[in-house]
Parts: sequence; structure tokens; C-alpha cells
Amino acid sequence: MAVPQNKVSKSRRNMRRAHDGLTGANPNECPSCGELKRPHHVCPSCGHYADREVVAMANEVDLDEDAA
Repeated sequence: MAVPQNKVSKSRRNMRRAHDGLTGANPNECPSCGELKRPHHVCPSCGHYADREVVAMANEVDLDEDAA
């Protein structure tokens, strides 16, 4: 069974994990509305993808006060 001969310090252990950090998102600008969106995804604000409307967006959603 593999047993370490010497204790691995917290610093050395954490240096091994230095490259495992998360990277930030890479947003692109939507060509139709100018909002930031994820690459290769439908724009959440206007519903366009590749210069055509894919998802029809509702302007306002009316909720009853009782339902909320």
C-alpha cells in the first residue's frame, strides 16, 4: 500500500492544485440588441441567434397579485 514517507505541507499540496481554478466566462455581444450573451447560445434578452429570431420574447408578463 502506498504510504507517503514524509508529510506533504499545505503549501506544497495547494501548489499542486494551482491550475484547477475556474476560468471566467467569455461573453460576446449580441449583433441585434448589443447585450452580452454566451457564445453559441440564444440571446436571453432578444431571442436572436445568428441574425434570426429563434425565440419569440414577450414584452411584459402580467401576473395577478393573488397568484404571486
